[in-house]
Amino acid sequence: MSPHRWVMTAAGEPMAQVPMDPVPGPGEVVVQVAGCGVCHTDLGYYYDSVRTNQPLPLALGHEISGRVTRAGAGVESWLGKAVIVPAVMPCGECDLCKRGKGTICPNQKMPGNDIQGGFASHVVVPARGLCPVDEARLAAAGLELADVSVVADAVTTPYQAVLQAGVAPGQLAIVIGVGGVGTHCVQVAAAFGATVVALDVDQEKLEAVAGYGAARTLNVREFDPRALKKEIGAFAKSQGLSQREWVIFECSGTGAGQTTAYNLLVHGATLCVVGFTMDKVEVRLSNLMAFHARALGNWGCPPELYPAALDLVLDGKIKLAPFIERHPLNDINHVFHEAHARRLKRRAILVPAA
Repeated sequence: MSPHRWVMTAAGEPMAQVPMDPVPGPGEVVVQVAGCGVCHTDLGYYYDSVRTNQPLPLALGHEISGRVTRAGAGVESWLGKAVIVPAVMPCGECDLCKRGKGTICPNQKMPGNDIQGGFASHVVVPARGLCPVDEARLAAAGLELADVSVVADAVTTPYQAVLQAGVAPGQLAIVIGVGGVGTHCVQVAAAFGATVVALDVDQEKLEAVAGYGAARTLNVREFDPRALKKEIGAFAKSQGLSQREWVIFECSGTGAGQTTAYNLLVHGATLCVVGFTMDKVEVRLSNLMAFHARALGNWGCPPELYPAALDLVLDGKIKLAPFIERHPLNDINHVFHEAHARRLKRRAILVPAA
């Protein structure tokens, strides 16, 4: 099939397939897409009119894996390599990048936001920051190249959050929202040695994550805020863990989830806002002062951290297969509808026709 992309023309309007001519400039490569994950952020652009930085029409999609088929001047060494495309690609040249703050680089490129995204047969991206995939290890792990597309956000974003929060053995970590990003946040926090409590309002999601790093699962619908905090405190005590310095990861991307996260603050807590929502919540910021707590955000993940996050997947410490499902790219409009209606229990990966 000739090169093409599926473009969004307006919020909620059916995406349309259009032809493309993928030509890399200097420092750029063309990646033949193996798979592109459907993220909550994509649904926000499509259904909630969240503004993209590049005007429409635009192909969404920022969880991309594939193979480099063309390379521009200076980056020919990438030809033929299997890669993961970082969801956020800093320029690497500005002052912020040089000081290790690439996630707030003003010149960063995010596929499906700043540049054309991965819901396509091919995508043109900067070569800087590409994460190579060892295909022998990939096969040994029982995975296909399309499967590791979700590493570009669903794995690396919580990886950066856990690393930034300083999670260590002996700590209690609480993950709110265990679909998509939250599923992998549970596994990453557990891999870093934390005892993890998983919270959600969906019992099926809680049951799915129970065998993958969650030491305790709690359905938030069964508790009022005070009782929920008390229940988690009792669990921490039973495990010999501190009643202080909990690390709380809000991954649901909902106002309700953010409120729940804030209500779980304890002395020395770290609140990590990982999920995105347009919802507004009302909180008493003085609680941060009174508990000597801190709140952290994290936008994507620096490309230099991708190889270590991918290692966790290829070493089997993070399981992808139970939480992903592949769909033909041509079914994009139906898959978006099903994901928005919360009828998909696994993260959808859209795969272009061969």
